[in-house]
Amino acid sequence: MLTQGRNTTELADGKTLVLPVKGGVKIFEGAFVAVDADGFAIPATKAPGLLAAGRAEQFADNTQGEDGDIRIVVRRGVFKWNNAASGPVTERDVLKPCYMNDDESVTITETDSSVAGKIIGIDGDQVIVETL
Repeated sequence: MLTQGRNTTELADGKTLVLPVKGGVKIFEGAFVAVDADGFAIPATKAPGLLAAGRAEQFADNTQGEDGDIRIVVRRGVFKWNNAASGPVTERDVLKPCYMNDDESVTITETDSSVAGKIIGIDGDQVIVETL
């Protein structure tokens, strides 16, 4: 039971996450964000065991902080990410899973990576990905 007022965040569409940021990292606005095994937001990278969170809605600098000292707003949805030069996604991969390459690109190569989402389409050198 409340004993004082509180800021109750409204998540009207259920696609907005507010996540604790890993200590020692910087996440740029518009970056692909992942969640590590400890539940902290990090820039997406080619590594196993990560969960795709979505797109960073703001800049978050926790380079001088500890795990969870700050939070970041992340949006889930369908976004365009760059197509990795190594293991690029092609039209024949539509509706298949793609994998994190870094905080701005995805790859079709599963080895030593984590699922980024489902490929919805290709637009030039970008991959349209639904965050899963």
